Amino acid sequence: MMHLFTDDEAILAKLSEKGNPLDRLDKVIDWSQFEPVLTTIFSNTSRNRAKGGRPNLDFMMMFKVLLLQRLHNLSDDAMEYQLLDRLSFCRFVGCDNRHVPDAKTIWLYRDRLTKSGKERELFDQFYLSLAGEGLIAHRGQIVDASFVEAPKQRNSREENALIKSGKKPEHWNKAKSSQKDRDAHWTQKGGQNYFGYKNHVCVDAKSKLIKDFEVTTASVHDSQILAQICETSEVIFDDSAYNNQPVPENCAHYSSRRAYRNKPLTEMDKKVNRKIARIRCRIEHVFGFIETSMKGSTYRGIGIARAKTNITLTNLLYNLCRFEQIKRLNLASWVKTA
Repeated sequence: MMHLFTDDEAILAKLSEKGNPLDRLDKVIDWSQFEPVLTTIFSNTSRNRAKGGRPNLDFMMMFKVLLLQRLHNLSDDAMEYQLLDRLSFCRFVGCDNRHVPDAKTIWLYRDRLTKSGKERELFDQFYLSLAGEGLIAHRGQIVDASFVEAPKQRNSREENALIKSGKKPEHWNKAKSSQKDRDAHWTQKGGQNYFGYKNHVCVDAKSKLIKDFEVTTASVHDSQILAQICETSEVIFDDSAYNNQPVPENCAHYSSRRAYRNKPLTEMDKKVNRKIARIRCRIEHVFGFIETSMKGSTYRGIGIARAKTNITLTNLLYNLCRFEQIKRLNLASWVKTA
């Protein structure tokens, strides 16, 4: 019988040599900047220590677990399994396979994050760090929105009518109600139906870092959020959905021109659209990473509060990964130049 012996440190060193992306991310991020917010969110000062019970897990470790779970779009059970199975995951979050948080613990910490209503503070904290390093060029901002689809609800027309009016069908018991998302809405775009929420983002045109965002139901039109997420006194680039919409004071606004019935685009319109598209396409790189690498176009939970937590972690994680890329490719000086 052959016995296989492994040296964990040797394996991890080999992974680093091969270019472990988690290792690269961990080395460039100053995780301590999140500690004040995490302490406010997760510290349980109301618990009576005299009654005993397991002490709180390390806040930073659980924050990294939630980020890693969002990066790979894993369920709670799958996240527990991967922590038990993968050395690189354990090293990133700072635990070993004898002290791995179980699926229920992961769910509880994410739920505490949602109920705190402070998840946005984590995003804002890292944005301040990015701005402090001069990585927000402030030479243009791009706005767009992407669907985040939730599990479809198989309701009758009568049930949907009641939900739209803000009521709950009387025949739904507590168990059934807990599985029904009454916050998410249906909408249609390009002949395709979507159910869930929207991630409206404003991206720095040069660095491709997310500056601001808003989470709404899928039925909210992109243009309704434009003024809320744009910075004042900075040029805005967007697509034709935002035509003739109000923008913050002193903002130049360039939207792609749209053809109408019996009024096709002129050659000048096409030329203008090509110029705008060369800038506006950079936001598609952002959504491409979120939707392809992070599988961020779907959401398993129920309710807009949990959807906001999910999308906030998505946007924060994108900025973390983009920051690592800027550092690795030595793009910081390029971002800061005109």
